[in-house]
Amino acid sequence: MSAAVPASPPPLDRVVGRAMRRLIPFLLLMYVLAFLDRANIGFAKAGFQADSGLSDAAYAFGAGLFFIGYALFEIPSNVIMNRVGARIWMFRIMVTWGLISAAMMFAHTETVFYVLRFALGVAEAGFFPGVMLYLTYWIPAQYRGRATGLFYFGAPLAFIFGGPLSGALLELDGLSGMHGWQWMFAVEGLLAVVVGVWALWYLEDRPETSRRLADADRAVLVEAMAADERARASHSPGTLMRALRNPRVLYLSLVYFCIQVSVYGVTFFLPTQVAALVGEKVGLVVGLITAIPWTCAIVASFLAGRLSDLTGARRTIAAATLTVGAAGIAASAAAGSPVLALIALCFAAAGFIAVQPVFWTLPMSLLTGTAAAGGLALVNSLGSLGGFVAPNVKTWADSAFGSGSAGLYVLAGTTLLGALLILGIVALGMSGRDAPALTTTAKGVS
Repeated sequence: MSAAVPASPPPLDRVVGRAMRRLIPFLLLMYVLAFLDRANIGFAKAGFQADSGLSDAAYAFGAGLFFIGYALFEIPSNVIMNRVGARIWMFRIMVTWGLISAAMMFAHTETVFYVLRFALGVAEAGFFPGVMLYLTYWIPAQYRGRATGLFYFGAPLAFIFGGPLSGALLELDGLSGMHGWQWMFAVEGLLAVVVGVWALWYLEDRPETSRRLADADRAVLVEAMAADERARASHSPGTLMRALRNPRVLYLSLVYFCIQVSVYGVTFFLPTQVAALVGEKVGLVVGLITAIPWTCAIVASFLAGRLSDLTGARRTIAAATLTVGAAGIAASAAAGSPVLALIALCFAAAGFIAVQPVFWTLPMSLLTGTAAAGGLALVNSLGSLGGFVAPNVKTWADSAFGSGSAGLYVLAGTTLLGALLILGIVALGMSGRDAPALTTTAKGVS
């Protein structure tokens, strides 16, 4: 009687594919709500300013104030998540930010508006770098461009679905004695609370403690992630403090700052810009039209992430994509018709959204352990300050030059600077090919 032949371990691409199919849709849902709750102020802008009496400068300052609180608490939040686990910490983040976002319905004065926007940033701090850190626990480096690309669908999806939702909620103006913008903040904030409670049950901290992975899948994934961590450890700064002082980390923070200036310089004003283009008030129709650029961004994000995994040419792809975004922002300012302006905005959104998943593969492949928790948070923290600078700079430029296009040209210039900085990472010894191209067998991951 012959001895039984031991079963061969499942291929890594199949195991990673299963992990991605379980984790990415839920993380994506969380990101949709996160982005919607930080950016829905753009949909509320006209009605909110009319009812509260806020000036354009006060609106820009308050919209950007979110990122000050966000930046201050990013690093401690991510370090805590690395210690207590993603399940509990993501639950805490989502529930607190959802409650504060819902409380925006009471922001009738400048002071309350400023306090709540700052508090919202504090509450949400650590979410995005926490997810980036979480992916380093579950997804090996050679698959991470596609994983982050799929996760980045959250920002455009927040406007594809959230735009019409926000527009529809704004049209409830007067129902039960509440303004439309109050309904919008309340409903969308409470949705985040519900998903946060769900996260406490759904998420698992690491593959080695997973109860949902099959034994063979768990063994393959744990081994792959251990090898991935050893590879990163060879060039990681090592400790938290070294990561925070590392020139590469600081340089990548500057690159991300330029990217975020372009994102929020457009995002906070897009609904009112589209409303002006089509001659409609901000509502359901404008919400549906604003979904068009974000649909283009989804396609671009998927293609850029997949191409960067297949070729390993992270730097070239990221720089080219961001250059497209800069050209789109500038063209939207110069366009002579609503149709051309909308097409330009499609290129702008595609560029500054699609560059981000490719960009994040660079710090994710550089950092490991506690250095990853702090370093990823620092990149996101310093970079996110672009969200504070962008609306204020745009408002200043429009006022200083007496033109509604001046701010967009400034944003386009900053975006182009970001593309040039990406090309310059070779000066720090980072080639932009920090993960190998996928092998033929790995191309089947979905």
